[in-house]
Amino acid sequence: MDLFSAVVTLFLIMDPIGNIPLFLSILKPVAPERRRRVLLREVVLAYVVLLVFLGLGNYLLRFLGLEQETISIAGGIVLFLIAIKMIFPVDKGPAESFEGEPFLVPLAVPLIAGPSTLAALLLLQRTAPNDTALLFIAVTVAWAISGLILLSSTFFYRILGERGVVAMERLMGMLLVMVAVQMLLNGVKTFLARPAG
Repeated sequence: MDLFSAVVTLFLIMDPIGNIPLFLSILKPVAPERRRRVLLREVVLAYVVLLVFLGLGNYLLRFLGLEQETISIAGGIVLFLIAIKMIFPVDKGPAESFEGEPFLVPLAVPLIAGPSTLAALLLLQRTAPNDTALLFIAVTVAWAISGLILLSSTFFYRILGERGVVAMERLMGMLLVMVAVQMLLNGVKTFLARPAG
């Protein structure tokens, strides 16, 4: 497994830039002096969830008995669908209905450590079962970059503006499309190379 591509894949799926408006909206009811502390806590909680899933992921995959090419093909399809949503976004509603100070939900889970990120972790683990240390580094780096962007969300929103954030999210979606197609092609190639019977 290539460390750089794993970091990029996880970072693109976490989509911190696309989540900036949502984070700012959810944190509106929180007192301004507490926002940074709450955001830092949620980012750390997301990291804990990611590490727990990273630790248990291999056991889950073994239990399900999934083949590498199955994971790769399914992963390519899933990532492609995530990328399409980033390029053609739909209303990210939870912000409007959430009141009070968030705890774990919805900032840590699902906005940082969401189903898409956890599924990607499973896929990366299955494609490189002996690279757990490398995957741990990839998760940590992607999470740290995402966390820094989200902790600076007010600054980034001021610099980029709403249109800039949308443009960046769509660009990240396009990159993720390429990653997804490559993963799908790798899975098909591996499947076709298998001996018959």
